[in-house]
Amino acid sequence: MPETPEQTNYRVEALAKQHHRSGFSCGVEPLDRYLRDQAGQDARKRVAAPFVLCEGETTTVLGYYTLSALSVDLGAWPEDVARRLPRYPVVPVTRLGRLAVDRRLRGKGMGEYLLMDALRRALVTSRQVASMAVIVDAKDDNAVGFYRRYGFIPFADEPKRLFLPMGTIERLFA
Repeated sequence: MPETPEQTNYRVEALAKQHHRSGFSCGVEPLDRYLRDQAGQDARKRVAAPFVLCEGETTTVLGYYTLSALSVDLGAWPEDVARRLPRYPVVPVTRLGRLAVDRRLRGKGMGEYLLMDALRRALVTSRQVASMAVIVDAKDDNAVGFYRRYGFIPFADEPKRLFLPMGTIERLFA
């Protein structure tokens, strides 16, 4: 993943107790509230793995995303994708559950930075725990546009649910 000079002082790491979350504001209350009130519990219960963006040596959260395992019914996939999959009733994927960047970093490419980190992490993990794609449920049309710019493909029956095949992700980081 190419890094711009502005991004070289940032790091992404698993959410931990020392991270300061209370000042985070992306402008979408459910995303802000999730980070403040739910992300730590989800991590402890292992239902989602939150990763946070921090600058330098600080522990102030400036962005985050979550990853989790998901199974998708074979019949939900577009026909051209389903045709190439084994005839299992469900196939494993990695779910990118939430992705948000603090307002202070808007327009600095940090959404892309977090997305690339999530995709790389999903790819590495898929080599140990099978996952054939990364799936995201976009919250609105702007989010759909964001993910489509990176090659995500919408499901025909659910246009706000998009996927990126692991093979495509692998080529992205080749």
